[in-house]
Amino acid sequence: MLYTNTIKNNKTFLFLYRKAKCIVSKNIVIYVKRNNRPYNNLGITAGKKVGNAVARNRAKRIIRQAYMENEINMPVGIDIVIVARSSICSIKSNVLSEYLEKKAVGEIKKAVFGDEK
Repeated sequence: MLYTNTIKNNKTFLFLYRKAKCIVSKNIVIYVKRNNRPYNNLGITAGKKVGNAVARNRAKRIIRQAYMENEINMPVGIDIVIVARSSICSIKSNVLSEYLEKKAVGEIKKAVFGDEK
């Protein structure tokens, strides 16, 4: 990914679950917060409700691919955690990519920066 680091420690995930703005859709939940750095931090999770290990890994692959396709449109300087919901296993990555492109990027900009951008 061009200007994105991965979130790996649980403490950061828990902080974002508590303090970040939440954007809910049918297939994913996005937690987003400004980090004032020249790069983004991305975390992807899929709980046991999504399915077995194969389904959870597929869900994470779909989310990662959709994010990479739309990374250039994302604002820089944010922490993002994307949580998979159980309905994500039945869609293709291009459906999620279209959602990120058309709706989620605008909602993320609005949630993080408000009237600034």
